[in-house]
Amino acid sequence: MNGTTLLDPTAETAPADRELTPRKASLDGLTVGLLDISKPRGDVFLDRLEENLGRRGASVLRFAKPTFTKPAPADLRHEIATTCDAVIEALAD
Repeated sequence: MNGTTLLDPTAETAPADRELTPRKASLDGLTVGLLDISKPRGDVFLDRLEENLGRRGASVLRFAKPTFTKPAPADLRHEIATTCDAVIEALAD
């Protein structure tokens, strides 16, 4: 993995090796999903991120989990996967 170690915050007992997804050369024409996990002030971070992504040529779709205590519902994950080229999840506290 190019010498980079990424830690998965889930309860894995042994981290799995995963390949990094190839990065796009530009955001022009891409649709980026912003997922608010419903923690306080995550929306503030995503608001600024949306402004910056728009300036870089990306279209932005906003999504929100009903609660941060559980995984996103399957229908929400499906919608994000089928409508977005990339997704950013907001974590805040």
